[in-house]
Amino acid sequence: MTLDELSEDIESAYSDFDSELSVSLDRETRNELAVLQTVLDPDDSDELVRRAIHMLFQTTVDTGSMDFHLRRGYDVTYDEYLSGMTFEEMTGAPQPPDNDGRRYQF
Repeated sequence: MTLDELSEDIESAYSDFDSELSVSLDRETRNELAVLQTVLDPDDSDELVRRAIHMLFQTTVDTGSMDFHLRRGYDVTYDEYLSGMTFEEMTGAPQPPDNDGRRYQF
């Protein structure tokens, strides 16, 4: 897959969300949400869900998990997605040879 396919998939997923997203909760998640609601006292529980999504997203980016999954599924990194260009397009560098899977052999 490519950067263009990634952009199309993200736009498609974005348009699939309704203005209100209904999520069913299992018992454990409901309990954890109740604790967080009580302790953090936000205006509403939707705010906690928004915060949780932001935290999960940031953690996924910071730990490199986002790049791992993007590279595996679309052969791009998050930085490449943000810039709209692959590293090769940015630098003009040719693709490295495949080496028949012997990349780390001496």
